[in-house]
Amino acid sequence: MQNFGCRATQADGAALESLLAAKGLAAAGERSAANLVVLNTCTVTSSADDDVRQTIRRVHRENPAAQILVTGCYAQRAPEELASMPGVEWVVGNSHKTQIADLVTIGIRRNPLPILGSDGTPYHGNIHVGDIFAQHDFLSAPVEDAAGDRTRPNLKIQDGCNNRCSFCIIPFVRGRSRSAPVEQVLDQVRGLARRYREIVLSGINLGRWGREPGSHMRLADLIRVLLAETAVERLRLSSVEPMDFSDDLLGLMAGSPRIARHVHAPLQSGSDRTLRRMHRKYRPRHYADRVLKARALMPDAAIGADVMVGFPGETEADFEESRRFIESLPFTYLHVFTYSERPGTPAAEERGAVPMPERKRRNHVLRDLAETKNVEFRQLMVGRTLSAVTLQDGMAGHAASPDCPGSRIALTENYLKVQLTTPREPNSLIDVRIGSLTSNGLSEIDPK
Repeated sequence: MQNFGCRATQADGAALESLLAAKGLAAAGERSAANLVVLNTCTVTSSADDDVRQTIRRVHRENPAAQILVTGCYAQRAPEELASMPGVEWVVGNSHKTQIADLVTIGIRRNPLPILGSDGTPYHGNIHVGDIFAQHDFLSAPVEDAAGDRTRPNLKIQDGCNNRCSFCIIPFVRGRSRSAPVEQVLDQVRGLARRYREIVLSGINLGRWGREPGSHMRLADLIRVLLAETAVERLRLSSVEPMDFSDDLLGLMAGSPRIARHVHAPLQSGSDRTLRRMHRKYRPRHYADRVLKARALMPDAAIGADVMVGFPGETEADFEESRRFIESLPFTYLHVFTYSERPGTPAAEERGAVPMPERKRRNHVLRDLAETKNVEFRQLMVGRTLSAVTLQDGMAGHAASPDCPGSRIALTENYLKVQLTTPREPNSLIDVRIGSLTSNGLSEIDPK
């Protein structure tokens, strides 16, 4: 199996692997030896689509006898496009991922090509329908498999999105917002906490957890329950929309040593005009209020954002307004994306496309700004002692060897990679005294 894209997709992949294993299917050591190859896809940009198509062609070239099953967001958006590719045996969208294990164990014998559309029937037309995902079809892995990282398991507790940002295809391929039940989350966190020091809570729109009609709980309430009723040593929140970082949630994060000091709030643009045209639900002043509140409560926190450049109609003045806004805020990192037309979204129909060379230039400008801010933040950490979790991989991303057991890389609670002077047991919480900067992280002062 190969997963593409966001943490939610990684979590879906872990759940799907467990469902396939329950049917007696064992993971192949090499893709070239596999009878079945499952590709769990992303479609957030055209380059994500390109990656999937290239992988399909590569798998079919290297292992022409393998049956290829394509699922995930790309499969939900454009099933016929994928089904036409050589080697693709099944295309199953997000709405029917829970049926895949049954489908392939039957299908390996009878070799059909079912393409399931958004209403559960074989695909015969446009599937840009976002409201067909059943509330109970929440794909989630058992506690022993709810990972995507061997030392920082990724637990998806929310799926779907009710927003309709003009550039985004995700609500159409993930459905409406829905939350994992409290007891299910509790059970999973209890199980994971027995094996892991840090657990990452994720979702497509994580801050909307518990917002279904009739629910009286919010994300902050869930976190309080997890802290009170489980032994989890550290929780980390993945991306949360800015206006869902309530005073209650930020106060809880600042007040508990068991929650990582890490705030990631998608921005998309610092231009008021562009945000309105994107159909985002806040203005720059609202966003700044949340970020500055987070910094005041947590002076050492990582603060990150997703930012888009080249949105249709984005003028040079709009971009410069966005750049200045970003420069004014205490970001420690940015994920900068170049706008990519997504068929079926309102933005794809707008006039005023920004030329691709200009999109790329703006991307580089913001990446350079992000690098400057990140270096400044890392410099503030020199001489400090930070709490960190040791990662599975060794120095420079290579696995530890028998001659050098343990981990030489740790991730601080404020989202900085630290190169350790001596190997430590992976999956441990440690205190690290910071000595200097590396090219993209920090290095430890020798504890000896």
